[in-house]
Amino acid sequence: MMNRIIVLFGLAVFGINISVSAQNQEVKTSKNATVLTVGEETVNLADFKYIYSKNNRDSVVTSEALDEYMELFVKFKLKVMAAEALGMDTVAEFTKELAGYRKQLTRPYLVDMELLDELVLEAHNRKQEEIHARHILVSIKPDALPSDTLRAWNRISELRNQVKAGGNFTTVAKSKGGSDDPSVAENDGDLGWFTAFQMVYSFEEAAYNTEVGELSEIVRTKYGYHFLKVDGRREARGEIQVAHIMIRVADASKKALVQSAKTTIDAVAEFLKKGEKFESLALKYSDDATTASKGGVLPWFGTGKMVEVFENASFNLQKNGELSEPFLTNYGWHIIKRVGYKPLETFDDVERQLRKKVSRDTRADVTRSSFLNKLKKEYGFTLDTKRVSNLESVVRGIDSVFYQGHPIENVKKSELGRVLFSIQKNNTTVSDFIAFTKSQKAKGLASSPTERLEKLIDAMIEQELLAFEDSRLEYKHNEFRMLIEEYHDGILLFELTDELVWSKAVRDTIGLEKYHEENNDLFMWEERLKLGIYTCEDEGISKTVKKALKKGSDMAELRRELIADRPLALKMEDGLFSLGDNNWADSVFSSIANNTLTIDTKSPSFMTLNIGDNGVILIDVREMIEPMRKTLEESRGQVIASYQDSLEKEWILRLRNEYPVFIHKEVLYELID
Repeated sequence: MMNRIIVLFGLAVFGINISVSAQNQEVKTSKNATVLTVGEETVNLADFKYIYSKNNRDSVVTSEALDEYMELFVKFKLKVMAAEALGMDTVAEFTKELAGYRKQLTRPYLVDMELLDELVLEAHNRKQEEIHARHILVSIKPDALPSDTLRAWNRISELRNQVKAGGNFTTVAKSKGGSDDPSVAENDGDLGWFTAFQMVYSFEEAAYNTEVGELSEIVRTKYGYHFLKVDGRREARGEIQVAHIMIRVADASKKALVQSAKTTIDAVAEFLKKGEKFESLALKYSDDATTASKGGVLPWFGTGKMVEVFENASFNLQKNGELSEPFLTNYGWHIIKRVGYKPLETFDDVERQLRKKVSRDTRADVTRSSFLNKLKKEYGFTLDTKRVSNLESVVRGIDSVFYQGHPIENVKKSELGRVLFSIQKNNTTVSDFIAFTKSQKAKGLASSPTERLEKLIDAMIEQELLAFEDSRLEYKHNEFRMLIEEYHDGILLFELTDELVWSKAVRDTIGLEKYHEENNDLFMWEERLKLGIYTCEDEGISKTVKKALKKGSDMAELRRELIADRPLALKMEDGLFSLGDNNWADSVFSSIANNTLTIDTKSPSFMTLNIGDNGVILIDVREMIEPMRKTLEESRGQVIASYQDSLEKEWILRLRNEYPVFIHKEVLYELID
């Protein structure tokens, strides 16, 4: 949408000259001083400066530049004013479209930006380092009952105490009643190396805040309770791309299969040493069907994307093209070749990407919680704990009907009008809250009624706080107000300009024909050459073609004969060419201008140009056609564009007569550097 607005504003250049007010009255040169009046609407200096600066970031501010931009801006405002006069800003389709854009634009303003900045920087710093850790998990669902949660907590605490007292981590993890992680039987709880964004945020926090050799505190994630032991830290490796040849081993525990596959991979290694191409050997021998046809090339990867043995072998290669010795993984034997390497990127390079990741990650929960707390403080939020207690006493006796989002039963009528919470003196009553519960889908069926109640109250508080903040965004953030106005005006401008100019010029067949007839001198063919251009594989083909042209032979038939044995023998192109249409035609124009080539209408004229690999361009110069007018069909695109310009100029003239325009240049020039 932003592109559409910017393009529309750019189109406003086609219009009329703007008159300047000759008022001699003194004008304030403050940010609130009026710099432009269009009809009854005024634009202050601060708003114009914002728009001008946004669209001229690196330009030197001069009086000429300001005048030029102001003319564009005036035409823009005239068109928007015309659309508003027609009521286009009140139709349902417009309000729905603008509301949709507004919802998208509010997102950056409904978050704790300071904390978000901190989390983005933290994520970048963490990505400079990799952690090696093991963990023990006790599974528990996020919405588990308090009794189940307590049981899980006691169990994870006991397991941690065992390790802390000197118990072997692996033994405890694999013991009866140990880790619930299904992979513990294979990896002993070892997670390998990882970096930021590869684990849920709370787990990542525990890992990066624990010293090597130490146990973390117990941490809760959506999977349950964990504690982990950090075994190592190292600098992050960056990303690498390799190609591999793999000889699969069906069962790596069987020595005979391993040895049989090793014989094959060793033979491949010998072929490589003798100079055979890696890509050819991958195609012929690799058992990785997804990469064999691509020369064995794998996608780029960093830590945690491949099995550790494969990663280590890859990152041990020091330069592109370097080959590894054969090595074994659980999948089979491999030989790898380094294709490329990317070191860690700077913060400036990845800031935007990291900001998106943080916003979508569980880190966003932290920023949302912080933002809500700030709003509560800013707007004097109060919650009546007595009302909450009364609701809790009611829901304790409610069955599962409450979970289906039905209204809370048995609330006293005297309670319904009571204030449950308040946001800057905007009150939400118990009755409002009960109505809110009707719209909520069933969630957390394992939760107790009181926990469900607390979640619903929190959800409504969040909804109302964000809605209140949303309603004040234009007042609190000038850049947001200006952005919404830009979208508002852009949508209107697009719709009305399309109706009166763009689509009209296409649909108005009679008007288009009349415009072409009255302005046919605008649509002219320049001098054109009628040429036959023959791309010949070598000089012998060129001579054959020239001889055939002189005889008037069927050139299409000749080409069929030539390419039967030699597919690239001859390529033909016939047509009319203006200067700039074709490089070879331009060479002919240049030769004619330099008097090194003369067109003889009585006999064929040829021009020969040599190209690489013995190729020859033979040009049959047939005729020079003088400038002439284009028909409507020949120039339809040009005519439509020119007709659109004409319609827009006429429209701007009408608007200028309808809405007086005054530019306060003494205020405008305050922006000059």
